[in-house]
Amino acid sequence: MNNKPIFVTQPFLPPLEEFYEYIKDIWESKWLTNNGKYHQALESALCDYLGVKYISLFSNGTLALVTALQALRITGEVITTPYSFVATTHSLWWNNIKPVFVDVDRSTFNLDPEKIESAITPQTTAILPVHVYGNPCNVQKIKEIADIYGLKVIYDACHTFGIKIKGIPVLNFGDLSVMSFHATKIYNTFEGGAIVCHDEPTKKRIDNLKNFGFVDETTVVTPGINAKMNEVQAAMGLLQLKYINSAIEKRKQATERYRNGLNGIKGITYMEDMANVKHCYSFFPIFIDKDKYGKTRDEVYEELRKNNIFGRRYFYPLISQFPTYRGLESAQKGLMPVAEEITEKVICLPLYADLTLEDQLTVLGKLNHN
Repeated sequence: MNNKPIFVTQPFLPPLEEFYEYIKDIWESKWLTNNGKYHQALESALCDYLGVKYISLFSNGTLALVTALQALRITGEVITTPYSFVATTHSLWWNNIKPVFVDVDRSTFNLDPEKIESAITPQTTAILPVHVYGNPCNVQKIKEIADIYGLKVIYDACHTFGIKIKGIPVLNFGDLSVMSFHATKIYNTFEGGAIVCHDEPTKKRIDNLKNFGFVDETTVVTPGINAKMNEVQAAMGLLQLKYINSAIEKRKQATERYRNGLNGIKGITYMEDMANVKHCYSFFPIFIDKDKYGKTRDEVYEELRKNNIFGRRYFYPLISQFPTYRGLESAQKGLMPVAEEITEKVICLPLYADLTLEDQLTVLGKLNHN
């Protein structure tokens, strides 16, 4: 048995002595939050790195999702995916919006564009797709559908730091894109998030909404929320940018080692890189076929845990299977056969920048039972 636990992820942390210099400066300034210099510097630096025009920083990605829906005044029904983390759909619930689930595409596990139109009703106002595992959605097809029906598109882009499609940043598609900088993500600010938009008036509205609705010292124009990123988070984000390219390259190398090590193991499949896409290697999901592998996904999952290997079943159960949502018409069993199949097969293996070759070989050795 492996004595040291191998977790599904581990946050990348820059050198502590470098972070200390930022902390010392924050201590001396006594400016801890409310659009301080590090907050402003990080927004500018992220726009440059990510290739976007406007970005608004948030204390976490969930509040960014909630605020994005507010910013575009979304109401009624929103078409979304069941195959994601629950925050995607919770953001709709907090805005009193009805989620309408549709099935996912078998090759990408993203929202299937071919299923969207049949789910549109007079109450539909938007589409909320997720770039699952950092694999871009079919952005062109979703745009065509949204344009025909006059719908807004808000992308949950929490897995997509730095990803490009044919050289175009994936964050530039849709009306808004929402990011997460949680500790489990490739790029982290401890907690944190952001909304990417394309024009200054929208950026201003988002900034007002995340600061209680204030536009000046005495004027509140909308019932906003408190979702501002503080200076310590922003300082961490600035420092992380110095190392992010190296961290992504290490994750790419680890991904390639997994692929090489899994080749030839019957009953285990994995995802290849998409054509014309610059990836960031957020996750490494594998899919267990019981008939070919000889064990169920859950048996494999439990066996790994007994050996101190803590993969995660991202995403299981489906959001539509949680008690909060399973009463919805669109959540009924049998309506989303691809998502229902995939959720019973998936395990995400440990993947992070500092994952050692030894630990990877341990994981692969437990999977290669033939």
